[in-house]
Amino acid sequence: MPALKPPKPVLEIARRLEEAGYEAWCVGGAVRDAMLGHPHLDWDLATSARPEQVRDIFGRRRTIPVGLEFGTVGVLDDFGTLHEVTTFRRDVKTDGRHAEVEFGATLEEDLARRDFTINAIAYSPSTDELRDPFGGRADLVRRVVRAVGDPDARMREDRLRALRAIRFSARFEFDIDPATLDAIGRSAPEMGRLSAERVKQELEKTLEQVKRPSRALALWKSSGVLRTVIPALADISETSLRALDCVPLPTSEVKNYRLLIRAALLFIELGEARARSALTALKFSNAESRRIAFLARAWDEVGKQIVECLVADDPNNSRSFASLRMKGDSASLASLRMTDTQVRKWVASIGRLDLGIFMRIVGALVEARHSAMAESARGRLGRLYRRMRVAARGPIETADLVVDGDDLRTAGIPPGPLLGKILKALLEAVLVDPTRNRRDWLLQEAQRLYADSGHA
Repeated sequence: MPALKPPKPVLEIARRLEEAGYEAWCVGGAVRDAMLGHPHLDWDLATSARPEQVRDIFGRRRTIPVGLEFGTVGVLDDFGTLHEVTTFRRDVKTDGRHAEVEFGATLEEDLARRDFTINAIAYSPSTDELRDPFGGRADLVRRVVRAVGDPDARMREDRLRALRAIRFSARFEFDIDPATLDAIGRSAPEMGRLSAERVKQELEKTLEQVKRPSRALALWKSSGVLRTVIPALADISETSLRALDCVPLPTSEVKNYRLLIRAALLFIELGEARARSALTALKFSNAESRRIAFLARAWDEVGKQIVECLVADDPNNSRSFASLRMKGDSASLASLRMTDTQVRKWVASIGRLDLGIFMRIVGALVEARHSAMAESARGRLGRLYRRMRVAARGPIETADLVVDGDDLRTAGIPPGPLLGKILKALLEAVLVDPTRNRRDWLLQEAQRLYADSGHA
């Protein structure tokens, strides 16, 4: 396995703790990732020093009380980076969400309270010694996620560990030890005790860190965990899960963009109202909930039509797209064609802001459902997206019309719901023929619509 090389600031923190007479060990995810040869920026330390002693060693200006009741102090290095230093501890009691700990434990006792063997490895920078009392190093070689000690006890101590086990398994493409997997299934009915915030955080970590999140979410589903923690997604389709894998792993440059796409793919098939409700229950922000719910509405309104047009004429399209067809639409979707008018109407429904992200969602769903034709569909999708971007430069919303409500009122149309309906009708006419976006034509058409309404 690769050599462990903690960064210099971490070595300096460990050195100062040891010079003060305390033990200092690198622990947790950084040790695990380093042994796997993966980069990891967050190197944490465990020490025999109590929190107040850590603060005395480094001073109040260089320390932050991150979680004193749990023994954790944040120590700032010379570059302002925070490193968590936590006192050796043992659990006194836990309710599955919060643990009460006591200090004065040994390193071995501290490692014994950790979740999985691959996370219960400690490394001494000063002596180059590795402490691995539970066989975590061997499990890294075997590519197995295994609970420390009794799996059921570990799950009872913190119900979030079931989701963490699944995330680690999917992220590293490890198997889950059978006894640990059985314990996850037994823990599923009790996971309603988890706060929505913790579930959301674990879901976002899975979408952010796992190259193929369908593997993780499929385990959430098959173990019964998904039905407990996100009931609205209990029956999520295999297509939606596979589509997650069609969106590349988020990177620092496009992290928020790809995370939004992956999250939207999870909730899009719920429809606007159910998606908003599920996202709100998970404590997504109002802005996130609104945007994903809007994408779900646009999917129902036009997304399925777009997919149908993309796949209808492909010679490789031997599979039905029935699961994505519009419900209650008596018209044959296959009869739709991507005329300029149709493209403009699609763009109007999607909006300029979300056009790029929406078409990325469409592409992922097409690729997931029609893998045999993914390459040819991608080409057609690219050509359609270029047409949509051209259409988006023209009038696609009422604000783009050269007349507004004030102009209609001046022309004799009184304010009220009818005026709004007339503006929408004018936009529909302009979407059919953008050359109609002229003041004289629009005012004449508005007056005709008003007269035909019987209110003139």
